[in-house]
Amino acid sequence: MNQSSDDPIHRTIFHVDMDAFFVSVEELFDPSLVGKPVVVGGQREERGVVSAASYAARKFGVHSAMPLRTAAKLCPQAIFVDGHPERYREYSHKVHEVLGHFSPLVEMASVDEAYLDMTGTERLHGPAMRCAERLHAEMKSSTQLNCSIGIGTSRLIAKVSSAKAKPNGVLWVLPGQEARFLAPLNVGDIPGVGKVMEKNLAEMGILRVRDLAKLDDGELERRFGKWGLALAGKSRGEDAGGWFDAAVGEHSDPKSISHEHTFNEDTADRERIESTLMRLSEMVGRRLREGGYFARTIQLKLRYKDFTTITRAHSLEQPTQMDHEIFENSRRLFLRNWKQGAPVRLLGVQTSNFEAGPAQLDLLEPARDGLPRNDRWQKVLAAADHLRDKYGESTIGLATGMKGTFRERTHENPASLPGRGPEKKSRKDERTGSPQSHRDTENSE
Repeated sequence: MNQSSDDPIHRTIFHVDMDAFFVSVEELFDPSLVGKPVVVGGQREERGVVSAASYAARKFGVHSAMPLRTAAKLCPQAIFVDGHPERYREYSHKVHEVLGHFSPLVEMASVDEAYLDMTGTERLHGPAMRCAERLHAEMKSSTQLNCSIGIGTSRLIAKVSSAKAKPNGVLWVLPGQEARFLAPLNVGDIPGVGKVMEKNLAEMGILRVRDLAKLDDGELERRFGKWGLALAGKSRGEDAGGWFDAAVGEHSDPKSISHEHTFNEDTADRERIESTLMRLSEMVGRRLREGGYFARTIQLKLRYKDFTTITRAHSLEQPTQMDHEIFENSRRLFLRNWKQGAPVRLLGVQTSNFEAGPAQLDLLEPARDGLPRNDRWQKVLAAADHLRDKYGESTIGLATGMKGTFRERTHENPASLPGRGPEKKSRKDERTGSPQSHRDTENSE
């Protein structure tokens, strides 16, 4: 029987993962950091979490998402760096440019990793391993950064193999060898299996992927629902569920966009709180405009000193992507639900229920300078976004948020990543003529 062009054995997927990306970029600007234990994300006494750690720091047990204060205890000699998100965006664009030389189908999964569909490019770039070596060399030449490349017949296999190739290596799992490659690995190595799921599987005696693969699909579905079926597929090396629902380069809308901020010291200062809400609203609005989304639901997250957390949402009559409208609604939710005088530890602003078209113009609002009110705001905010792209997130903001200025968190999915934006949604696949676009990742905090 002839295999279709969609058969996994005919696919060649690369996963390119930049090695210790945030740290490596910092080393380019400060060579004295090379070889030393470095922690990016904030200072040792702050409440934040580690965004990245150098390999020297990882030897002491420091890892991303760990509290900064914990990292300081594990590695007292570490050098703590606040991070420079504008630099990481700049180098992410350089990475994207290199990847575009090898395939028109590039999906930036985050600021420092991407999938490439290299299927059918052998005549142009040669066999997969030779192509990967060329890409590896060009990445180093063009960006001065190292990367690891995984190659497989699916994104899952490519991602897992790139992790095993680190640092600065290339690993190709040959077609037909997927199950053999996965069998001895811990179930936690499967993308999407977190600590809770890993614990649940361990309680069933499932520690390795081979243990998972032995179970009947129906048994996994009975225990874990649809995620159980996805697990069964993943154990065989398939792009099943979760991150792998869409094709490489195909646009997938996020369910929500949010930003949060944890105060270094709990505060009951209303002016500071409202300024912080304004800043968070600006960051969320920027992501909405970048994706071409209009949100109908605004949600506030409020956490007190004792870690009591509440969330409250409000649905709008007309969807929005305007900073001031997001702020006005989140502020209203805050004032209705805040225990006045109670110290606040964390604030968050989230938008959801997206629509892909412009909101209806307010016909009762008089035009000024020939432009309706919404159009004026669109132009002002577009100019502000352009300045932030060029000079950083804190370059410009509305007056209300000036006292709420805080350092932009260094994370994997910031605004202004390459391949983002509404103009990408209608991009054509250069090989087939079918609609293609880059995937928009979900929430960042």
